[in-house]
Amino acid sequence: MSSDKFLIPGAAGSIEATLDQAEGDERNAVAVCCHPHPVHGGAMTNKVIYTVSRTLASMGIPSVRFNFRGVGRSEGEYDEGRGEQQDLIKVIEWARQEYPGRPLWLAGFSFGSWIAALQAKEQEAAQLVSIAPPVNRFSFEDFEIPDCPWLVVMGDADEVVDPKAVFDWVGELEPQPELIKMSEAGHFFHGRLVELREKLTEALTPNLPESL
Repeated sequence: MSSDKFLIPGAAGSIEATLDQAEGDERNAVAVCCHPHPVHGGAMTNKVIYTVSRTLASMGIPSVRFNFRGVGRSEGEYDEGRGEQQDLIKVIEWARQEYPGRPLWLAGFSFGSWIAALQAKEQEAAQLVSIAPPVNRFSFEDFEIPDCPWLVVMGDADEVVDPKAVFDWVGELEPQPELIKMSEAGHFFHGRLVELREKLTEALTPNLPESL
């Protein structure tokens, strides 16, 4: 597995990014992964989004994780989700230039899952992965359900995002995403990252595109 760091031109300046890629069998897709809240220490090095990105890469999908504006070497300032969506769009544009014609997989954790969800339909994502979507903290009213498979993973002992709010929200969606409830898992999945990786692999394997 290789992890290469680089900068992408963004609307607010440079965007710091890392490409996770495994040697060997490669699938016809490219993934972009969004980290948790920038103001509360969220970064592309967060253990959960690191696990998600590396899991996708291990399944043969090159995966880009990046720092939102104002985090690490990414320029600009926190913009309450508006500018962060623009950051995501710029990274998607880069991914599509580097991997032309490949279907896009989008993933996010907490705040990052909100940003990814808001852009999933517009960007014609082929797969959406939402880890602990913060439905009680940010508005999903403008969210359009994407026309693609959608996986939601939620710990039922999450101390940051209300698990019941997420379970109720998922239950009201039509069509409903696939929901994985992780028993006694907290927001940051402490001690459960290996299990998270296993559950992601099991759930996403049926949706893998063909090998190149």
